[in-house]
Amino acid sequence: MARIRVIDCTLRDGGYYNAWNFDVDLVNEYLAAMHAAGVDYVEVGFRSFEKSGFKGACAYTTDNYIRTLKIPEGQVLGVMVNAAEIVNHPAGVVGATSLLFSSAHLSPVDLVRFACHFHEFEATLQACDWLKANGYRVGINLMQVADRTEEELHHIGRLASAHDLDVLYFADSLGSMDAAQTERIVRALRVAWSGEMGIHTHDNMGRAVSNTLKAVECGVAWVDSTVTGMGRGPGNAQTEYVLMELEAERPGRMNLSPLMSLIRRRFGPMQFECGWGKNPYYFLSGKYGIHPTYIQEMLSDPRYGEAEILSVIDHLRQVGGKKFRSDLMEQGRQASSGASSGGWRPDVSFRGRDVLIIGAGPSAAVHAPAIEDYVLRAKPIVMVLNTSEPVRAELVDYRVACHAFRLMADSHRYEVLGHRLIAPVGQMDDSLRDSLGGVEILDFGLSVESMAFEFRGDGAVVPTSLAIAYALAVCSSGHAKAIKLAGFDGFSSDDPRQIEMSELFAAYAAAEGAVPLESITPTSYKIPVTSVYAL
Repeated sequence: MARIRVIDCTLRDGGYYNAWNFDVDLVNEYLAAMHAAGVDYVEVGFRSFEKSGFKGACAYTTDNYIRTLKIPEGQVLGVMVNAAEIVNHPAGVVGATSLLFSSAHLSPVDLVRFACHFHEFEATLQACDWLKANGYRVGINLMQVADRTEEELHHIGRLASAHDLDVLYFADSLGSMDAAQTERIVRALRVAWSGEMGIHTHDNMGRAVSNTLKAVECGVAWVDSTVTGMGRGPGNAQTEYVLMELEAERPGRMNLSPLMSLIRRRFGPMQFECGWGKNPYYFLSGKYGIHPTYIQEMLSDPRYGEAEILSVIDHLRQVGGKKFRSDLMEQGRQASSGASSGGWRPDVSFRGRDVLIIGAGPSAAVHAPAIEDYVLRAKPIVMVLNTSEPVRAELVDYRVACHAFRLMADSHRYEVLGHRLIAPVGQMDDSLRDSLGGVEILDFGLSVESMAFEFRGDGAVVPTSLAIAYALAVCSSGHAKAIKLAGFDGFSSDDPRQIEMSELFAAYAAAEGAVPLESITPTSYKIPVTSVYAL
């Protein structure tokens, strides 16, 4: 059996969480810990042409940068290149590679690997040939292999066999593989490839370490891992666990003490702050073959709560989400597939009336006594968004909700609250309708189209599936006299929710049929404001 080699990729794969901006003291301490633990290769980062936006040194890992580090004697280093950068470079594959690398005897780098899609594989082999000729060890990490056919894998093996690769890796890019799939891929590549093989696993479904061990059992001799699993999305097989599991298969003394200390002091707090590691959303992304960047992006964006994340996952499950596209994420967040007409017309109750719409902002609770006093005196129609309870239940006329996944998440609450619910029945599947069976639903239609407001008697077109957009549309379609808002405090100026809501209010004000509105509690939105105490 070939000697098992461990490559730690923390500085490369972990960079997706901090823009590859690791401070030099951490890097030097990490390198010492890797050496003490007996890690064979440290992949210190990407080697890249990319210039858009700020990225730290480990996004480029130039030879000059590497020479500033405290490299323990005998520690072997590697870098990774995204194959797309050289395959699509105007200088050509070999020309681009020669721009990134000098001869190996002039470089502190020993191993160069390429992250490669199937359609880039054959061209990438040209870069491998050039690097081998210039003294490097080379490998290719073949991405997204889980659903490739036997013949496709045989073809890759035949192509690789015609070149002097040191290692052919396969990567479980979407974290969807299990032990049986791991064994199938190894066997399929082995039909034509007799050289050394490696595996790079992702932990969406909690199988990164077990799939790694299964690959080793099948004869794979190179394994990737990262400290605490730090890596894109849910992360990777954890280096500390891989080393412990493979201790018997790897010669030499393993000292994990520096690594465990580093985890406690640096990587543990970093993980708490950045949030890598498996969770139910990553599990679903692995199950449905969805790129983990979708989950990572949503978890870092305050516009996405539980309902929105599940909505996007469901959408990507249907349309396909193997490649990250922000527009697909936005489509899924809106979760609108119903018609813009329903069975209920608000004009019967709303025409010529003042309406108070209450949101979930803290100011609604702070000023609740004054809001309740206003309602008792002026008797506006009172609409509350979703399931918040800012005022006494007997003062509420309607609840308003329109996002199917949020309705599902909150369905048990609506019957308890006991209010009439304005909602688009056309958005609901049978299970949601059943869960709301005890609630009186007023079916006002909804269709979502970017930056559009159109008001009809029994439905509307709105620019977003936010409940406030739907509530405003109800008021306009019902020909209300005026709208007062409470509990729409706003967010910080750089919060994406602030931008989205500001655009929403501007679009509403410009729409034909918009009803005059003003906030009666403090707000940072650019809308008219008065005081609930002055009413």
